[in-house]
Amino acid sequence: MKDKKINLEDIPGVGVKIAEKLKELGFSDPMSIAVASPGELANILEIGKATATKIINKTRDMLEIGFTSADKVWEQRQKIIKITTGSKALNDLLGGGIETQAITEAYGAFGSGKTQLAFQLSLNVQLPPEKGGLDGNCLYIDTEATFRPDRIIQMAKSMGLDADKALKNIFVARAYDSDHEIFLIDKAADTIKEKNIKLLIIDSLTSHFRSDYVGRGELAPRQQKLNKLLHNLQRLADSMNVAVFVTNQVLANPAILFGDPTTPIGGHVLAHQSTYRIYLRKSSGEKRIAKMMDSPNLPPGECVFKVVPEGIRDL
Repeated sequence: MKDKKINLEDIPGVGVKIAEKLKELGFSDPMSIAVASPGELANILEIGKATATKIINKTRDMLEIGFTSADKVWEQRQKIIKITTGSKALNDLLGGGIETQAITEAYGAFGSGKTQLAFQLSLNVQLPPEKGGLDGNCLYIDTEATFRPDRIIQMAKSMGLDADKALKNIFVARAYDSDHEIFLIDKAADTIKEKNIKLLIIDSLTSHFRSDYVGRGELAPRQQKLNKLLHNLQRLADSMNVAVFVTNQVLANPAILFGDPTTPIGGHVLAHQSTYRIYLRKSSGEKRIAKMMDSPNLPPGECVFKVVPEGIRDL
């Protein structure tokens, strides 16, 4: 794929009115059209499926999407940058930190450090590159009413940051149900561009899906919606070179008689879509253990770090 600057209005079949509607619905760049399904585009624009297919195909032709040599893929991956976690041990486990163009999932029981890590990352992304940051801001979606500005202030001061400025660089939205969560992601592209967002956090990704869809009969629609949300997140990560960090809840699997019965919510849909999957668990006192559960390029491993008043740190 070649890098081309194309406006939505340039796509055949997309005029000014349709372009405005697409932007309102979160399709703010041609790439988001190119990777959409005909059914999805037809539904949101209230047009025929054949017309939607033509628009998508024309967009793909303009962007020259198709097979490309592996060296071009390598070239794209050179744009990836990483955010420090605050712990060298945890950075090493993650291959250098939380990376852009990827979804990093952290799951674990209550008190395992998931939200504390999210708070730390929301500050670390603001650091200059030489200190492990991206000189960028954070978009933070809170689904469990656990976002605490006072904790951010405490961490920021320990890092020598201007606490007021640090808070202004974190853009928070409270998601009240799974549909609202999906809506916020659909609308995120414009905010990412306008506010220099380099990190998108959802804490926690599955909370509302777990409560909105109860029982085996609701499993299929829940997984379908979750799958759509995850694909939208990956699309944002790829097209805008941002890092996506999500936390996930767990349950105890009674079928496991020996070993750790902790199982993450979300099933195979989330397991397959997360680029990096780490399991956090609480040890003694301030100590936490992180285990790499899945990665396309990193070996399995564990590390130990601590959660202290100053934030995420090495032991």
